[in-house]
Amino acid sequence: MRHLIFAVGLLINLSACASGPRLPPAPKLPYPAWHIGFAAPKHMEVWVETVDVLDTRGLAFFRVHGGVASYTGKVEGWHQGVSGGKPINNVDLPDQIFLRWQSLVEPQAYKIKIQIPQWVREEMIRPERAFCRWAAEWKEDYRETITLGMAPGGIVKVWLGGSCLGFKEVGRFQAEVEPRGFYLNNKGLYYRAPNPAAQAWIDRHGVPYGSW
Repeated sequence: MRHLIFAVGLLINLSACASGPRLPPAPKLPYPAWHIGFAAPKHMEVWVETVDVLDTRGLAFFRVHGGVASYTGKVEGWHQGVSGGKPINNVDLPDQIFLRWQSLVEPQAYKIKIQIPQWVREEMIRPERAFCRWAAEWKEDYRETITLGMAPGGIVKVWLGGSCLGFKEVGRFQAEVEPRGFYLNNKGLYYRAPNPAAQAWIDRHGVPYGSW
């Protein structure tokens, strides 16, 4: 009998080892995924190297997004966020967002850690009835898109909004210069000159620091 109990216990232990560590539970969100979008003032070109996220479960997700920012219709001042963006799948609501980007008009690399307030997470899961102009109908919508706006000098603006709901400003932040320079993931992408139209505007007017 003793040998039987030992054998059963050994099988249970081996099964637990084979199955590996338990995965965290999937996020329980009222939509498949939340989104991150990028924005920059017109002609103030931005290349986002990486966005990393620490979610409310304490899990870190690296390089969830990157690339070129969408540009607003004006150089000075800001718009109010952009809808759409990239879906951030299997990630719970954000606790912290880590952003690293290149401001091509300077050129300079910046990095910042943004602490997301609790009220933002509450807004992200609160349903609200709204009229969708693109669908020409009323529907229940969520503010599930976080927009990161980046401007020369390391200025970051953050908004929260949805495809049918307006954007609310989360805050304005000052990033720090990345002392290690540009692009650390060895993909061979480096500072480049702004496109000809942007460079022509900058040559004529300069960079309007302080307007963002």
